[in-house]
Amino acid sequence: MNWRDAEREYDDEVIGTTTLGRMFEESAERNKSRPAQRYKGGVYDRSLTDDVLPSAAPGSFNALSYAEMRDIVRNLAAGFRDLGIESGDRVGIFSNTRMEWAQTDFALLSAGAVVTTVYTSSSPDQVSYLLDDPDADGVVVENQELLERVLEVEDELDLEFIVSIDNFDGYDDRDDILTLAELHDRGAGAFDEEAYQTWVDEPAMDDLASLIYTSGTTGKPKGVQLTHGNFRSNVNQIRKRFAPRPDRDDDVPVIDSESQAMSYLPLAHVFERTAGHFLLFASGACVAYAENPDTLQEDFSTVQPNTATSVPRVYEKIYDAIREQASESSVKKRIFEWATDVGVEYQRADSPGPILNAKRALADKLVFSTVREALGGEIEILISGGGSLSPELCRLYHAMGLPIFEGYGLTETSPVIAVNPPEEPKIGTIGPPVVDVDISIDESVVNQDAFDDPGAVGELLVRGPNVTQGYWNKPSATDRAFTEGVQPDGGAALEAPREDGDADADDDGLWFRTGDVVHLRDDGYISFRDRVKQLIVLSTGKNVAPGPIEDAFAASEIVEQAMVVGDGEKFIGALLVPNTEHIREWADEEGIDLPGDAEALCDDDRVCEYIQQEVDRVNDDFEKHETIKQFELVPQEFTEENDMLTPTMKKKRRVIMDRFEDRVDRIYE
Repeated sequence: MNWRDAEREYDDEVIGTTTLGRMFEESAERNKSRPAQRYKGGVYDRSLTDDVLPSAAPGSFNALSYAEMRDIVRNLAAGFRDLGIESGDRVGIFSNTRMEWAQTDFALLSAGAVVTTVYTSSSPDQVSYLLDDPDADGVVVENQELLERVLEVEDELDLEFIVSIDNFDGYDDRDDILTLAELHDRGAGAFDEEAYQTWVDEPAMDDLASLIYTSGTTGKPKGVQLTHGNFRSNVNQIRKRFAPRPDRDDDVPVIDSESQAMSYLPLAHVFERTAGHFLLFASGACVAYAENPDTLQEDFSTVQPNTATSVPRVYEKIYDAIREQASESSVKKRIFEWATDVGVEYQRADSPGPILNAKRALADKLVFSTVREALGGEIEILISGGGSLSPELCRLYHAMGLPIFEGYGLTETSPVIAVNPPEEPKIGTIGPPVVDVDISIDESVVNQDAFDDPGAVGELLVRGPNVTQGYWNKPSATDRAFTEGVQPDGGAALEAPREDGDADADDDGLWFRTGDVVHLRDDGYISFRDRVKQLIVLSTGKNVAPGPIEDAFAASEIVEQAMVVGDGEKFIGALLVPNTEHIREWADEEGIDLPGDAEALCDDDRVCEYIQQEVDRVNDDFEKHETIKQFELVPQEFTEENDMLTPTMKKKRRVIMDRFEDRVDRIYE
């Protein structure tokens, strides 16, 4: 039996059609003595007391069993009910990713509530919108800072309560503001087992579980409606792909109750919510919570996880740190470069011979084993989503023994549509669709003359049990997001085989428009090209996908970030963020005196000539009309803090274009 048939037919105790609250309850019962969560000491002023949550020593991680986590979830659920929450009421979570986020999520879902999420980077106006649009009855905030941000706009809201995960000062006269500990104790006093079990099973599978607001690269965020059935089906789909199936060899990595995961992406985003939260707790895995993105290496080393989910930008940052540490001297740098070249050659080889095997073993001993140890030494599965991953960077990770399995999805699809299988990953693809997802390719949205790939290229259309019902209070946007099928002048479809008795993916036959251009290969794997609306149409009529060109700089030590421009112009240009630290090191070695000012450095002809060599290297891999003919250096990194990246680290292209309008004009003078 091949892996695709085995995946479709696989079934176990994790796979089911229960509510998310029942899914957690069943897993907690199966795994009650196993560790569920690990949390770091010395980071937060947690309100949950030592009687509930024993303090961890600063810098070390304590573990909480599934039985202990279940007790907290149950008491919090009872506390929310005691505050007046009823089935279908909306409650916001406004916090960074941490242990209490997960506990609060399951508590609200078990109480029958609908969870709406708020990014911690949200301004007061954004907080007001994200709580007012769903008409939230209450909100759980992380700490005093976020409490104050909510109170700044509370006159615009109709909140019945605010709960703070951490301790806070003041507001003793407000009985509608309480700590998570007070909520827990209130629930513990009111908890009734029979009533609780009724709440857990009360929602129907097509009832709303969560509203997740899109990042809002353009316009106001839309609230994506995701039901218990949407999330639950996607857990089933990912489980089938990564389960410890009997058809798998022992050396194929899996996700199961032995998995130790590190969580650090925003749980407010659907990717971490499903892949790093619902899936892992359903599987009986243990989830540890990193202190923050800046302490990842330290936290990985302490926790020694074997799996984690992340976005391409974080993998780029980790690789930059690895390369920087390996380049402390010219000798170490040459060894690192030799080792990565050997690793990539080994990865590309169909059947490595004895010489290449010997080189790979030496590279592993000198470099790769040290890199793996720096990340805890146990990594088996790294999942990438939330954006396109550079094939070069992915290959480098595989070469170091840190396999990244790239996947793809959207908030509207709960989110996973496709992901590489661990027994047959194909670098440069986002894998084949998961079980019970139908896909169709609308070829009419692109100029087919611009693509010479065998297979179909066009907008990806999908349908399946994980696809959203639509957008909250936005029927017109919902209507625009769905179509009856591919356009008359082209298209290709791949329908997922189903077992007898399975429900059809979409009873009315509508397809969700992803807005993404992909290549459906002859082997059933999908390669991501770019967003339809981000495709650049040159004045010559040629279509250019900027994503692959930008991704080609991901492993560069010279260029930190790239954004391709050129829509309506004769040629492709680019805004490049230089790695100023590397540029200054190069200048010192060459005896070049560079200006101290960042903007002046970006205008320095010697720097531009040096970076031109890197642009030429990237250009070698692209067709003539896709090559960067002119570029401008910009003195600011694209970050969430300066509003040039979304909370999920996608480029806000309009913002970047406006910010550096003068430099774009210079490209096309």
